[in-house]
Amino acid sequence: MKHTEIKNPERELFLFRRRLAVAAVLVLGALLGLMARFVYLQVVRHEEFRTLAESNRISVVPVVPNRGIITDRHGTVLANNYSAYTIEITPSKVKNIESTLDDLAAVIEITPRDRKRFKKLSEESKNFESLPIRTRLTDEEVARFAANRFRFPGVDIKARLFRQYPYGEVASHVLGYIGRVNDKDLERIARAEQTANYKGTDYIGKVGIELSYEHELHGQTGVEEVEIDAGGRAVRTLSRTPPTSGNNLRLSLDIKLQKYAEDLFGARRGALVAIEPGTGDILAFVSKPGYDPNLFVEGIDTQNWEALNNSADKPLLNRPMRGAYPPGSTFKPFMALWALEHNRRTPAQGISDPGYFTLGNHTWRDDKKGGHGWVDMYTSIVHSCDTYYYKLGSESDIDDIHAFLKLFSFGQTTGIDIEGELAGVLPSREWKRNRFKRDPKWQPGDSVSAAIGQGYNTFTPLQMATAMATLANDGVAYQPHLVKAIENIRSGEVRKVAPQASHQVPVKEAHVQVVKRALIGVNAEGTGARAFAGAGYLSGGKTGTAQVVAMKEGPYDASKVEERFRDHAWFIAYAPADKPRIALAVLVENAGFGAQHAAPVARQVFDYYLLGKVTAVPPPTPPREARHD
Repeated sequence: MKHTEIKNPERELFLFRRRLAVAAVLVLGALLGLMARFVYLQVVRHEEFRTLAESNRISVVPVVPNRGIITDRHGTVLANNYSAYTIEITPSKVKNIESTLDDLAAVIEITPRDRKRFKKLSEESKNFESLPIRTRLTDEEVARFAANRFRFPGVDIKARLFRQYPYGEVASHVLGYIGRVNDKDLERIARAEQTANYKGTDYIGKVGIELSYEHELHGQTGVEEVEIDAGGRAVRTLSRTPPTSGNNLRLSLDIKLQKYAEDLFGARRGALVAIEPGTGDILAFVSKPGYDPNLFVEGIDTQNWEALNNSADKPLLNRPMRGAYPPGSTFKPFMALWALEHNRRTPAQGISDPGYFTLGNHTWRDDKKGGHGWVDMYTSIVHSCDTYYYKLGSESDIDDIHAFLKLFSFGQTTGIDIEGELAGVLPSREWKRNRFKRDPKWQPGDSVSAAIGQGYNTFTPLQMATAMATLANDGVAYQPHLVKAIENIRSGEVRKVAPQASHQVPVKEAHVQVVKRALIGVNAEGTGARAFAGAGYLSGGKTGTAQVVAMKEGPYDASKVEERFRDHAWFIAYAPADKPRIALAVLVENAGFGAQHAAPVARQVFDYYLLGKVTAVPPPTPPREARHD
C-alpha cells in the first residue's frame, strides 16, 4: 500500500526562519568582530603600526665621524685622514666570490695581494659585512665600475676616510695604528657602553696612542634618516644629525728630534727615551727597528705580517716600555745614593781595589785588570769601579735597596699614557720566594751581583730615563706622558695636560749633589769623556755595559760570542747640568761597550736638541777585555 508524505508548511517555515536567524547572528557577529578588529588596529594600536610603517619607509643610517688628528708639540701632523673611494663586497649577497673577483678583475685591477687581504678579512669578519677588495680607486676606475655596476650584485663603491701616517716608521711605537673592528674590540666597546656610538664604524685604535686615546679620537657618531622605496633604494634624506669629529691630540714629542734619534741607530736594534725632567714630557721615544703603521690601516697582508711577526729583530716589540734589560753600571749612581741615605758610605770613604772581590768561595772580577787602586764614591762612579759596588752589595740588605729604589720607578710601571707597560724586576726577598720555588732563599751572592746592575735586575729604557729625570730634578718625580694637549675641534677649546709631580723621593740635597758631581765627572774625565769632548754645555751621565749571558772565566772577547749574546750598551744622561732640560736613556742591543756605542748617540741627541746642530762624535776605543763600560 502506497503512503503519501504530508508536508507541514508551518514547521518548514519555522525551521527556515530559525536557520536564517542563526545565519544572521553569525554574519552580524563576524561583522562586529571585523569592526572590533578594525577599531583595535586603527585606534588602539594606531601609533605602533604607524611607527612600523615609517620604519619600513625610513632607514636610519649611522654617519661615522672624522677621526681626530695627531700632531707633535710644534703642530707637525703625525696622523691624519684622507678621503678615497673603495670597492667593497658583501659576501652574503654574492653567490660565488672567486667568480665575482675574476670578473671584477677584468674591470679594475685586483692584485694577488688584494685577494689575500680580502680572504684574511673574510675569515675574521661576519658574512653580512661589506669588505674592501680595492681601496683608493682612481676616477677612471670608479667610472669603469659604475658602467658595469649591474653585473655585480653585492658589490658597491663607497667613499671612506682612511688613516695616514705621513712619517711612516718614525714614532710608530708611539702612534700605534688602527685596524678593522673585531670581536675583541666589540667586547671592549660594550664594556665601555659605547656600542651605539660605534654603529657603522669599521676601524678602531689597536695599539699606542691610537688605542689609549680611542675615546678622544673617535668622536660622536651621527645619524641620517633616509626614505627608501620598495626595492630598498634610497630616495631622499629626511633628516640628518651630523657627527662630531674626534678631538685632536698634540703630543709632547718633537718629531724632528725623534727622526734624528732614530736615524742615529741606523740598522742597530735598541731604544731611546728622552724626557723633560721638570714636566714629564717625553721628547723622543725610539724603538728600533720599527714598522710602517700604514700597512695595518686597510688590513695587513699575510706576507708583510709574517715578515714583521717572525723577524728575529722583533720590529713589533715596543722596546722602551716592554723590553726588560739588565741595567749594568747605569745602576751604580742610584746604589751610591742609597748608600749615602742609609749611612752605608760617606763620599770620602773608600776601598783599595785589587781588581776583584771574593765572598766565600766565589770571586767576582772588576772590568779593569789589576783594579783601580784607591776608590772613593766619586771615583767609583766616574771610572765605574765594580769592586766598590761588589763590597757595598755584600754589606747591604736587598729589601732596603728595593724599598728605596722603587721610588725612582725601578721595577714599577711609570704610568705612561699608552697601554702595555712592563714593570721589570727590582728584586727583593719576597720576589725571589715567589719566583723560585726550589731555591727561594736570598743569598749574599745575589746582593753582590744586584749591586752592579746584574743578577735579577731587569728594567725598561723608559724606567731608566724616568729614574735619570727624577735624579736630575733633585728627587721630584714627574709621571712621563706623551699627550701634551687635547683640542676640541668643534669648540676650539684646548685642554692642556698639566704636568703631574707624582711624588718626592726623600733624599737629602747634599747627597743628591754628591752623585750629580760624579755624573758630571763621568762626562768630563771618566767613561763618557771621549763622547762629550768639546760639548758646548755641561752634562751628567753614566755609561753601562750589561751582560746578556753568564760567561766563563777569562777575558771577554766579543768576536768570539754570537752577536745576540753580546753585551748591551747603555748610557743615561741629563743636560745642561745646572738647569736640566732633557734627560735620556739610550740602549743599543748587543753592541758592547756603553761608552763606545750608546754615549755618542746621547751626545748627538743633546747637541741637536740644545744647540740645534748635528755633530759627528768619535767613539772611544776601550781595552778589549773591558766588560761593563
